[in-house]
Amino acid sequence: MKIQNIETFHAAIPLHTPFKTALRTVTVAETIVVKITCDNGVTGWGEAPPTHVITGDSLASIRYAVSEIFKPLLLEKSLFNHEQIVEKINKSLVGNTSAKAAVDMAIYDCMAKHANLPLAQYLGGYTEQIETDYTVSVNSPEEMADDAQKYANDGFSVLKVKVGKDEINQDIRRIEAIRKRIGSKATIRLDANQGWQAKEAVRAIRKMEDLGLDIELIEQPVKAYDFEGLQYVTANTETPIMADESVFSSRDARRILEMRAADLINIKLMKAGGIHEALKIAKLAHIYGVNCMVGSMIETKIGITAAAHFAASQPNVNRYDFDAPLMLADDLIDGGVTYKQNAIDLGAEPGLGIERINEQFIAEWPVGY
Repeated sequence: MKIQNIETFHAAIPLHTPFKTALRTVTVAETIVVKITCDNGVTGWGEAPPTHVITGDSLASIRYAVSEIFKPLLLEKSLFNHEQIVEKINKSLVGNTSAKAAVDMAIYDCMAKHANLPLAQYLGGYTEQIETDYTVSVNSPEEMADDAQKYANDGFSVLKVKVGKDEINQDIRRIEAIRKRIGSKATIRLDANQGWQAKEAVRAIRKMEDLGLDIELIEQPVKAYDFEGLQYVTANTETPIMADESVFSSRDARRILEMRAADLINIKLMKAGGIHEALKIAKLAHIYGVNCMVGSMIETKIGITAAAHFAASQPNVNRYDFDAPLMLADDLIDGGVTYKQNAIDLGAEPGLGIERINEQFIAEWPVGY
């Protein structure tokens, strides 16, 4: 089964509500869709959204990496030599993890289809039960409390609350307002997106503990490069701390695990460069007895379907952050995962189960791309 063609498409879908974090505000989900066609007619799908503030990838860099670097390397290569393909991709370009992820997930889609298995089963098939959280964007305390109440009423039992955008005491007021509004109706986890300093994070987390705000975990409280600061926060608080932007690769994960710098790890395909490296991170964390969450950027159902299948295949992945497609005004594809409130159905179709792209969302390439 050899790669016959690799195509890229630019897609754009508006969000029904702006997505706000400490790092950015998103109103339109833009992405590069990758389609791999094999000589036996099997096709695989992947995607890569530009997330400049996290991965450094842009629309232009993703398209260039896939079309001008990966495609010439991979045409006529057999997918049965998968490790060789991964080696070629990684040697050809430093970084550019989102571009690598798009090609990687399309390859896995092809391989699972060839095996006539859903991707989750192809990867190991640990569970079929996945329930996503829903993200509360950072806004005023009152607005965030309103949003949290709505999402809890809609059936989401876990809320991921964004903080870290401004003064840390304002973050505490945000959480107080949310907890007061929803009571014990939903689990609350926080994501500071690198927005705090280590010592202020410890003070704030201890205060939230003393106030009985019952926070499940706090994700990436400090800068991605500040492993020592992350270790300090983890050692000096009772609330579990999750590493996100600090972990792109299995090498990063090993350092975090050896330092005991975090209690949990958030794996994202766009950071890891795809499923191949994500599997290494999950396996390594499992050896250390550390559980993982699998999350995403603002992606369409292509990327989320791949991430959900990967997550369902691993025994130490027990948290899921797959709400991005629910934020979009429409679906880019037919097929893939389906949602019933917070429950996700992986489907029984081979591979990712993607039927087709809805072409009304394929956008023109911007001038200069």
